[in-house]
This record gives sequence, C-alpha cells and structure tokens, in this order.
Amino acid sequence: MKRAKHQDVFAVQVPGKVATEAKQLRKQAGDWLKLRRADAGLSQADLAARLGLKYYTFISQVENGFSRVPTEIMGAWASELGLEQAAFARHLLLYYEPELHRLLFGAESK
Repeated sequence: MKRAKHQDVFAVQVPGKVATEAKQLRKQAGDWLKLRRADAGLSQADLAARLGLKYYTFISQVENGFSRVPTEIMGAWASELGLEQAAFARHLLLYYEPELHRLLFGAESK
C-alpha cells in the first residue's frame, strides 16, 4: 500500500469517542485532585501560591478537566498535598495515559 507524502507511518487519527473518553478521564483526575487538595486543607489559591503559579485559576482548570498537572511540577504538587510523588504520578498516569499505564503496570482499577 502506497502512502501519500504527508502521511506519517505512526500517525493515528483520534476518533471523537476517544477524545470524549480522554476528557472524561481528565475530569475524573480533576475530581480526585480536588478531593486530595481538600483533604490537605488547601484552597486553590493556597495550592497555586505554594506551587509558584501566577494564577490560581490554573488549579481550577486542572480540577475541572480542562488541563493536566504538568509533569515538571507533578512532584511538587504531590508534596504540597502530602502524597508520595511516585504514587501520585502513577495514579495520574492512569487517567492521563491509560494505555501507557497499562503497559507499564498492568491492569489496575481506579
């Protein structure tokens, strides 16, 4: 089968259903993060300040599933919530990259 010049061998189109599932998973991750923040007794503004973020609204975006915890501050985020960094990252990977999580750790329930 011949490919057009612009086609990449590894390119994958994401169907709408997969995109919707990804949004739902990000929202579930956000719900989990919101509970952990509440357990730590922190407001969104408190957590943003501790993480050195300019705007607390970024915390809201993550908790509402519109964004993800950036990898570069994942460790600090975990620490501010009083959670072990590797376990925190592994749990978020379950939501953010479920197939990678499955490949690395096997099947696991949330």
